[in-house]
Amino acid sequence: MCGIVGIVGHENAAPVILESLKRLEYRGYDSAGIATLVDGKIDRRRAPGKLSALDKVLLERPLKGATGIGHTRWATHGVPNETNAHPHVSDRVAVVHNGIIENFRELRAELEAKGHKFHTDTDTEVSVHLITEYLNQGLAPEKAAAAAIRRLKGAFALGIIFTGDDSLMVGARSGPPLAVGYGKNEMYLGSDAFALAPLTNKVAYLEDGDRVVIRRDSAEIYDANDRPANREITTTTVSASLVDKGSHRHFMAKEIFEQPEVIGHTLNSVINPVTQAVSLPKLPFDFATLPKMTMVACGTAHYATMVGKYWFERIARMPVEIDVASEFRYRDQPLPHGGLALFVSQSGETADTLAALRYCKEQGQHIASVVNVASSTIARESEIVFPTHAGPELGVASTKAFTCQLSVLASLAIAAGRARNSLSRDAEIRLTRTLMEVPRHIVGLLAQDGVYQALAQELAKARDVLYLGRGLAYPMALEGALKLKEISYIHAEGYAAGEMKHGPIALIDETVPVIVIAPHDSLFEKTISNMQEVMARNGRVVLISDKRGLELAGDQVWARIEVPEVDPFAAPLLYAVPVQLLAYHTAVVKGTDVDQPRNLAKSVTVE
Repeated sequence: MCGIVGIVGHENAAPVILESLKRLEYRGYDSAGIATLVDGKIDRRRAPGKLSALDKVLLERPLKGATGIGHTRWATHGVPNETNAHPHVSDRVAVVHNGIIENFRELRAELEAKGHKFHTDTDTEVSVHLITEYLNQGLAPEKAAAAAIRRLKGAFALGIIFTGDDSLMVGARSGPPLAVGYGKNEMYLGSDAFALAPLTNKVAYLEDGDRVVIRRDSAEIYDANDRPANREITTTTVSASLVDKGSHRHFMAKEIFEQPEVIGHTLNSVINPVTQAVSLPKLPFDFATLPKMTMVACGTAHYATMVGKYWFERIARMPVEIDVASEFRYRDQPLPHGGLALFVSQSGETADTLAALRYCKEQGQHIASVVNVASSTIARESEIVFPTHAGPELGVASTKAFTCQLSVLASLAIAAGRARNSLSRDAEIRLTRTLMEVPRHIVGLLAQDGVYQALAQELAKARDVLYLGRGLAYPMALEGALKLKEISYIHAEGYAAGEMKHGPIALIDETVPVIVIAPHDSLFEKTISNMQEVMARNGRVVLISDKRGLELAGDQVWARIEVPEVDPFAAPLLYAVPVQLLAYHTAVVKGTDVDQPRNLAKSVTVE
């Protein structure tokens, strides 16, 4: 989602803000801008498109001023153009905003009746005029901002500067994340610690409802009831160096190839390689007595929970329900007291997932999370966090974060199986050993990159692509289809292979590639039967299987991808890689923006 950076400093702020905004590009955006105070007055530069366009504007028309705010915008209300780009300003105030102001229409009508003239289609502009209205009524800047913020409804984060006071900035959080950075005679505001890492490692995270008044040498934080709030100042370990692509063309490619390393780090954090046992911190619940587990997530993380459901039910014999957060939060479902609710999110800031978490907490559930950002809101509101160790993932389409999520869920399923006496010690050793071998197997898969490049030349010509799988391969089919449509813009759908005859088989003809994910497991023969039905209707089958599976499938498939033979338990971790590489190389052939695909954002912090 949108990114916010603010500086109350003593040197030219615009170049520093621009560099910090580059660290927020992974959130997705379609325009950018910066506003500073120059001789007490607001000046700004904006541009649609990428930050390179804003950089060009700043080179042509430099922006002075030691205090300023910057923004990368992902359009919600109003098309992505310069007029709608942030910051939005009046003659008295400038505002950057992440999120949605739900009651902006009512407020706009009220302000227009008082003579305010609006110039954009955005919901953000109403906050500018509302603050200006309170300033015109004689309120001091801090009080005017507080009065306006109290009237806003929705999920938002704000950064605000005021004409005539270059030592003041106000921030507010109601949903989307916001952090305060502490420097030497200089203070910062940012959407996350990653944006501020080159500037400071001293950060305080605002909680929902917080408002902060920032001066050059201090920050006063107030809670939702306008009481002083003492938020802990932490020392972050986020890298201060910009993550680069290394030898890869895109961040997504780099992150796919990082998977052996980051999966290894993640597994090493939960598996003792010496004892070959899952080693977890002290839990606030007992797997042995849990009546039920509910797993909630969105997008790719939801597919991770689908795999997790198979693992927990099969290995731990535990009742598990999964749901997408945007549906779960509105079902008002009954939950057994003392159950476990497990939330999976790369960013730890996903708005729907966070709302579901809070509902489950109200229903007396134990709250656990699997997140990649240990300082995120979901992590902070959980009783226990099982971190992934994927590192910053800048490509919008999740790759290494997904496989790290699977690594954690697999380990938790083993631990639950042992606690519930449904998994023997010998089986635990076998499964942990299988997991620890995954990074090595992925290295071998990545060495076949040329196979995917060649196949992508043909897939890029397709209008529609189907993915099929059964059992643990079914979520991989869904994930493969999601990856392809996310970054190549080819229509793709994933199906449980057994459902083909119930409708989707009508789509099959010689123009439709069908990706069949079929490890040689207990469901292999049934999957191959479904594949034969596709080929009988001239569908072009790409079979992804291990050596034995490929041999048994025969020679009639259009193309084949070989995956190392592993215990079926670990297959999802390996089969994720081919579908990622197929999507990536197909998108490259089509010339799309792989790392920042249209209309998508990395962290969805509003509903």
